[in-house]
Amino acid sequence: MKDQSGRRKRKRTGGLRRPSSNKKRHELGREPAETTVGEPRFRVIDSRGTNEKVRALSTNVAQVASGGETVEAEIENVEENPSNVNYVRRNIITKGAVISTSEGEARVTSRPGQTGQVNAVLVE
Repeated sequence: MKDQSGRRKRKRTGGLRRPSSNKKRHELGREPAETTVGEPRFRVIDSRGTNEKVRALSTNVAQVASGGETVEAEIENVEENPSNVNYVRRNIITKGAVISTSEGEARVTSRPGQTGQVNAVLVE
């Protein structure tokens, strides 16, 4: 187990190494977006520098690629999600999730909670 600065939590002797400071603002994380299937809803949040991230809170469209062509398809539901088995029953889309679309089953290649869109590749 490592502490916030990347060092080991314990010393060579087995003693506990206490953190020398609290987390800074830029080291803090945020709650996951947990993008669901439904009416499109987005949220714009600040990120490092002058950049912004678009969080997809829910969406029902995906850009599906197959054989060099990209088609906009309707998302029906989530078939499987390797990141969390409970996400399937809650219809939560993350990278790597297999979704059923109007074009067929596709695997998500984008991160909807970070980019605000669902890009996917058809599963053969």
